[in-house]
This record gives sequence, structure tokens and C-alpha cells, in this order.
Amino acid sequence: MSTATPLPPLGGRGGPAADAPAGGRRRRLVRARAGVPAWERPALAALLLGTLVLYLWELGREGWANSYYAAAVQAGTESWKAFLFGSLDASNFITVDKPPASLWLMELSGRVFGVNAWSMLVPQAIAGVLTVWLTYRIVRRWFDAPAALLAGAALALTPVAALMFRFNNPDALLTLLLVAGAYALVRAVEAGATTWLVLAGALVGTAFLAKSLQAFLVVPAFALVWMLAAPGPLGRRALRMLAGAGALVAASAWWVAAVELTPASARPYIGGSDDNSVLSLIFGYNGLDRLSGGGGPGGGANFSGDPGVGRLFNTQMGGQIAWLLPFAAVALAAGIWSRRGTPRTDRRRAAYVLWGGWAVTHALVFSAMSGIVHSYYTVAMAPAVAALSGMGALDMWRMRGEARTRWVLPLAVGASAVTAYVLLDRSPGFVPALKWLVLLGGLAAAIGLLVDGDRPPARAAVALAAVAAVAVLAGPAAYAVQTAGTSHQGSTPSAGPAVTGAMGGFDGGIRGGFPGGGAMPQGAPPQGAMSQSAPPQGAMPQGGAFPQGAMAPQSGGGPGMATVGDDVVAFLEANRGDARWIAATDGANAAAGIQLASGEPVMAIGGFSGRDPAPTLDEFVALVREGAVRYYVGGGGSGIPGMGAGDTSIAAWVQDHGTLVDTSLTGGATVYDLSGAAG
Repeated sequence: MSTATPLPPLGGRGGPAADAPAGGRRRRLVRARAGVPAWERPALAALLLGTLVLYLWELGREGWANSYYAAAVQAGTESWKAFLFGSLDASNFITVDKPPASLWLMELSGRVFGVNAWSMLVPQAIAGVLTVWLTYRIVRRWFDAPAALLAGAALALTPVAALMFRFNNPDALLTLLLVAGAYALVRAVEAGATTWLVLAGALVGTAFLAKSLQAFLVVPAFALVWMLAAPGPLGRRALRMLAGAGALVAASAWWVAAVELTPASARPYIGGSDDNSVLSLIFGYNGLDRLSGGGGPGGGANFSGDPGVGRLFNTQMGGQIAWLLPFAAVALAAGIWSRRGTPRTDRRRAAYVLWGGWAVTHALVFSAMSGIVHSYYTVAMAPAVAALSGMGALDMWRMRGEARTRWVLPLAVGASAVTAYVLLDRSPGFVPALKWLVLLGGLAAAIGLLVDGDRPPARAAVALAAVAAVAVLAGPAAYAVQTAGTSHQGSTPSAGPAVTGAMGGFDGGIRGGFPGGGAMPQGAPPQGAMSQSAPPQGAMPQGGAFPQGAMAPQSGGGPGMATVGDDVVAFLEANRGDARWIAATDGANAAAGIQLASGEPVMAIGGFSGRDPAPTLDEFVALVREGAVRYYVGGGGSGIPGMGAGDTSIAAWVQDHGTLVDTSLTGGATVYDLSGAAG
């Protein structure tokens, strides 16, 4: 392929069509700018409408989704202090283990529309549609309409995107803000504009407030693209990049500074930290510990398989993101090679560097992490994989005209078809014929494109391209639709149908949490602290049902999925008195269930993992004696293998000094009345 091939017209960059007749507003809705095909805007509208339907389809079935974050959303609608700090409860005992930006949109929605599953999850779905639209816009600025539309469709149909844009974890806002930052960067590169570059830095910095250091994985690619492709001399580019870096630091640091400068006595405990410091949370639990596995159990192997080059294709992660990885990899190599010899500021090469650097950085980090890593983290790399696939599909199509590059597109299609077959084969009960249709259709299209490569585009070639597109996208599309049609709860959601061999042979129940029969958390509470009628987290009692009123894990247990019976909630509401918290319990899992059922703040002893040193025994006793806590509910804990009750001194003190409430009043749940210990 000649390296001197000029860029095609950058559709959509011109002004209104010169030949547009006066009053032709309806025509301009379809074709408003020179160089924009008449079919493009209807196609874009169809893409966005389809994405909206997919992400909103029976959204209420998700319920509270991750009840841990749902409880924090509820708290933020009742207390502006809880809103600012990201508290789990409205009485501001402890925060969630992430910065609070992802909660803010859901909390504002809850303040306007009331706290319910729809008001909480609709902002997430809208974030997904905006992410698809922005991905289209970014690709469209430097590529033709088909490439942009393919990129948007590939993103919308990525299974992990269909999962997380219907869920209340922080990843939805994180992904939207990173893609918005990429759009600002592209605009900055086009004009060498400092304003756009500062905006890009600010957006990435705000993404940091959604999910800490993960937001910064795009920074190397952003910096490289700016220094490589922005106009102007090197020194000027470097100075302007410093301005963007300053905006990034300011946008990410203001909340950190606000928390650190607030006296510990005037704010909630920082959940996930060992020393009540947000810096420890960011650089420890949410930072280096995720990479090295230090500071706690090595959750990476539990949730996403062993670290290594094949992790993104394994049974835990493969069905989430791997479908288009071979296509995107071939597209990246072909795109960079095809732009050799072009000027430094070549925009298409810059696009490949942007999205390629984004994808490669995420792939390397996710593959190497030996700490806690969930398969749904991969949603952050989905826009890059989708953009590379869309851009590369059109560029590789054009490369068919030369003998030395004729094989590139067939290779990408064939590799993706084989990958889809392997992924679908892991779910033998899910549309069994699909894997064969994808494999045979993809290989047939690849062979046809290879044989027909030296001919000009014709109906046969277009038909082969259509078959190839269907073969490449059918697998992830089927998984995405299945994901949208299935309920997901808990902190370990997974897209797609049941997968043989995932998480030790289980798939997470209803793709929502820990499998039934999971390991018993270490450090179980002492006798009497656990509900007599509710078994340990992850275990199912004989008969397969929990008695009414008992605290029980939902769909196999796991953090973020606790439910609680009506009887115990009614008892606590009727007898709370003037206590600051309606009850205290071990771990955020149990606390969230009681809080969401009652609408009242619950003290989550030990935070999310049950192991945070908050409160200490002395602090808890002091709160009991001042009347802030009257009831302690047993049967809590995180439900995470290896992350259990931690310090059991509070539970032991409760057993020694509290009065066990008649279980007939609490539906079988173990509840201690601490009012007698207050004196």
C-alpha cells in the first residue's frame, strides 16, 4: 500500500452545505454538513437508540445491584456530608472504599426522583449511551463514517459494557470520563489548543475521583499522542502538556485535600484504609496492593484467574472483553504500519497511538495484577478495543488491493472467529449452534476475502464483508443481550451466560456474586454473633430456603448482596429510640441490607471487608454508652473468602454485655439489645 495515500475528507468538519435550499431544515437533520453521507445520521440515531434500549431494557430487574454502593447512594440523598465524603450511612460512620464521584450522579438523581433502583441505575445507562456516542465522535473526526459507526456498535455490544452500564459500580462513570477526556485530547491535537488539553486533563482527573489510580492508565497514551502529533515546536508542546498535567492534578487532588484537611473527628472513617487516611486508600488498597497482592488476600486469582499473558482470554475475563482483542491487535499493527513515512502530525497514526496505547496499557496491567482484580474492570479498555476495531476494519479493507497486505483483514476476521468459537464453547448450553455459525461463517468470509483481495470492491466482496462483520460481532452481541436480560447483584457481577470452569466450576449464581458453597470467611464471629437460623455466608441451609426474617445472602452470597427479613427490620424500627444508628453489624454487606430495607443508617463494623479497624472496641463501647448504638445484629461479615470478621473483640463484648432478643420477635435473626450496657 502506498504510504502517500491522502486522507479522505474529514466528514462533518465543514460548514452547512452550500446548496442547501432556504427552509430545508428537515434535510439538514439528515445531511447538515458537507461530506456527511445522507445515511450517516439515521444510522447514528439507530445506533444510539439501540444502545439506549439495550441498556435500559428491564433495568429494574437489577434491583439494588451492588447493595454496598446502593446504601451509599441512599445515604448521600439524606446527608450532604455523606454526599461529599462518600459515606456508607447517613450518620457518617465510614465511607465506601472508593472516591465518591461515581455516587454523585446517582445521588443527585435520587434526590430528584426518589431513591429506587431506576433513579440509581438510569444515570449509569445514560453514561453508557454517551460513551458510545463520544467514541463515535472521536473516531469520526479522523476517519470515515463506517469506521466510526462500527466502533460505536462494537462498544455498545461488548458484554462487559452491557453489564457495567446497567450497574451501580464506579466503572460506568470512569469509562465515560476517560472517553470524554480522549475527545478533548483529539480536539487539542487538531488545533494545538491549550484549553482543550486542560479540559482533557481535568476530565481524567475527575475520573480519578471515580476509581482512583485506574483512571491514570490512559495518561501514557494521552501524553504520547500530544507530544507526537500536536502542532508546534517541541518546547511549546511540552509547556502546554504541563498545563494539562496541572489540570489533571488539580481535578484529582481537590477532594483528597479536602478529606485530608478535615479533622478525623469531623468526618467518617476512610473505608478500606488501615489508618483512616485517604492517601493510604488510594496508594494502598486501591493502588499498589492491587498490583502486588499486598495488604490483604490475593483476590486476583479468586476473581479473574492467575496473572499472565492469557488472563484476558481465560474463563473469568474472556467472555467480558476478549471477543475483539485479536481483531483490534491486527488492526493496531496494520494501522501503524500503513502510516509509516507520514508526517509527524498525521492524525490517523495519532488515532492508532491513542487507542492502541490505551488498550495495551490496560491489557498489560490487568494481565500482571496479582492483587484483587475483577473481570468487569475490563470495561475501561472496551472503548479502545472498539475504536481500533472500527478504524482497522476500514483501513484493512482498503489494504486488500495489494498482494503484500491482502492477508491482513482475513487474518483479523479468522482469528476473531476462532476466538468467538472458543468463548462460546465455554457455555455449551447457550445457543449451541451459534459457535459453529460464527466459526464457519468467519472462516468462510476470511477465505473469500483472501481470494477476492486483488479485485475492486464489488457485490461479492461487500457480501463477504457483511458476513465477516456478523461473524465477528454475533458472539459478543448474543452475550450482551443475554446480559441485559439477566439479573445481576453483588460486588462480583459477570456478563454473559454460565461459563464452565469459572471460579472453580461456578459462574457466580445468576452472574452476580459468589457461587453457592463458597469458602467460609476466615475469622468467623464468636458463638452467638452469627444468626442461629442463617448459615455462614456462601452456604445454603438444608431445604434450600432461609427462614423469614433471617439475614441471608442472595443468590449464593457474596459482598454487596445481603438481604434481610421484614421482621428484624420492623423490630429495629419500632425500638430504635433516639439512637444515631438503627443497628450495628459486622461488615458492610449486612449493614447495607438492613439500611436499604429500613431507610435508616446502620453502623458497618469493619467496613466493606469487615477488617477495617473501625471502630475500635473502646470507641464502640463509648458509642453504646452515649446511646448512639442500641442494637447489634449478628450474622454479618463480608462474605469474601479470606476477608472475614477481622477483630472479633466487639462481637465478644456484645455477647458478654448485651441481652439476646427473643428470636420470635426478629424472625429468627440474632439481635442483641445493648441498652443495658449503656450504664
